[in-house]
Amino acid sequence: MKISIVVPAHNEERNLSLLFDEIRSFLPEGLHEIIIVDDGSSDGTLAVVEMASRADNRIKFIGLSRNFGHQTALRAGLRYATGDCVITMDSDLQHPPRLLPQLVAKWIEGFKIVLTLRSDLEHPAGLKKITSALFYRLMNLVSDVSIDPGSADFRLLDRKVVDVVNGLSEHDFFLRGIIPWVGFPTFKIPYLPDRRLHGTTKYSVRKMISFAMTGVIANSIQPLRLATVFAFLLAGLSTLYGIFALTMFLRYGLTVPGWTSVILAVTFVGALQLLFLGVLGEYVGRILREARKRPSFVVDRSNIPVDAATDQRRATESGNVV
Repeated sequence: MKISIVVPAHNEERNLSLLFDEIRSFLPEGLHEIIIVDDGSSDGTLAVVEMASRADNRIKFIGLSRNFGHQTALRAGLRYATGDCVITMDSDLQHPPRLLPQLVAKWIEGFKIVLTLRSDLEHPAGLKKITSALFYRLMNLVSDVSIDPGSADFRLLDRKVVDVVNGLSEHDFFLRGIIPWVGFPTFKIPYLPDRRLHGTTKYSVRKMISFAMTGVIANSIQPLRLATVFAFLLAGLSTLYGIFALTMFLRYGLTVPGWTSVILAVTFVGALQLLFLGVLGEYVGRILREARKRPSFVVDRSNIPVDAATDQRRATESGNVV
């Protein structure tokens, strides 16, 4: 049995040493590997990992050529993980390593996916928790899959699940939506996140909005269907209004200037058209990205040996420059 721990890291040099110690203390020695995916850090994150890897051969690193984003870093780690199961977690220590034995125990029981759910969302406080609750409500309203509120990228995936995920080719990689789509027996563990010891969150408002848009568009065509519904609705209302106006003119001979109502109707319909053109543009833009077939990420350096049987496949899939 081999366990792979995949940890995306962006400017987390002060947290990594403690993270390594925590993981080692909760997982059996010799049965795990730790893969740190450096997502274009500007501090000494990669240097810290390289130094640690020289002292402990269980520590691996993948240095991406630039910052490709958290979800892409997860994808890179999953493609290079060799374990019978893979655990993904963040490097800021808010995903408590003390839960690792529970994740593994449930996997040994037969669950192919073991998820963790943040249990502090029941009492939201602060902008991030409020926006998180709104995000999951929106996702479950318009998405083709159901995502549990409080879902995090702290999970265990069986090798069979990892192989399915690695076989997906879409550019917009949203793992929280892919996991429920994949299926397989799943167990959920609630947890309270620990406090970040060093640094600040790397998710700006812009990144959170982009993350939410990717989550919705990558997992649903409901926004496009909504545009169709509104089109039919407005067409029906316009028809009724036309019948009303024609009746008033032919039967009663009444004509009303109606400048205000016309302007309101025109501006409302115009705004709605622009809104759905924007939605359509998001889908078209993602179709363009898929058609380009560019790699999701580019690896600058790594200490993970790639055998001859998988070298060509990984190089093709990821634009690997190891």
